[in-house]
Amino acid sequence: MDDIDKKIIEQLRIDGRTTLQEISKKTGYTSMGVKKRLDKLIESGVIKITALLNTSQVELYPALVFLEMETAEDLKNTVEKFNNCPRMVKLFTSLGGYNLIALVVAENQDTLGCISVEKCSIRSQKGIRRSEFYPIGEVYYNPYIDTGPRIPSKTEETPCGVDCRNCSSYKEEKCVACPLTSLYRGKI
Repeated sequence: MDDIDKKIIEQLRIDGRTTLQEISKKTGYTSMGVKKRLDKLIESGVIKITALLNTSQVELYPALVFLEMETAEDLKNTVEKFNNCPRMVKLFTSLGGYNLIALVVAENQDTLGCISVEKCSIRSQKGIRRSEFYPIGEVYYNPYIDTGPRIPSKTEETPCGVDCRNCSSYKEEKCVACPLTSLYRGKI
């Protein structure tokens, strides 16, 4: 990346809908020159243009989950199991005391509590030595996060393998069910 690429990226960070013509004015390149550079940045995987959601505006409740996995295999299995979970925003490995960190979202406080402790929770997986769950309060600087879309057509099976119909939290209407199922009563 050179200074022109950085200017293109910075302008798109400010406003992802900036036109090629507007970016060309900022960089001194032609619109076609900007387009070629932008295409190259996208094709090489340096950037991705996508829509982000402000969780407070759409009333989603984010939380951070810190996990200390017992083995590398347990970590790998957990990452694979939650790959298609629509509530899993990001999953990170870490070199600290906790070696797996998740950013999750829920539709309301009750569901957030349920995904903290129920069988569908990342915290209930095999091989977890310890975990901590932190609901996020106010987000400063950049309140926008990528929350999908990773939702294929509705199915009866959840990515985590838990049947929502048998879950007491779902039966008591505390949890809105997995967004991938036809049982879902939420807004994701």
